[in-house]
Amino acid sequence: MFDPMSELQGDSAPADDRGSAPAPRGGGGDRKFADEIHSVTIHGRQRTFYIDLKESSNGKFFKVSEKSRGGQKTTIMFDSEDLQQFIDALTEMKQYVA
Repeated sequence: MFDPMSELQGDSAPADDRGSAPAPRGGGGDRKFADEIHSVTIHGRQRTFYIDLKESSNGKFFKVSEKSRGGQKTTIMFDSEDLQQFIDALTEMKQYVA
């Protein structure tokens, strides 16, 4: 299974405002964790969500970040192969929202 965090090494540096993964340490120079392919921002009532499609040497993955008005940040990542399962689950949940 794809692990988007597998390329991170050593202690993590502080994330930027969007909660991006820090650059790897340990002599990597200009090496990046992943390249951004596409990004979408959703401005909700109390939070802002960032959905990024990224690609690393391990493959493509999605990074979903949430930033609340209070500044708290949360991020999840999942393999691009699992996208359809997320779409199916959200489509199913949509029928319960009135």
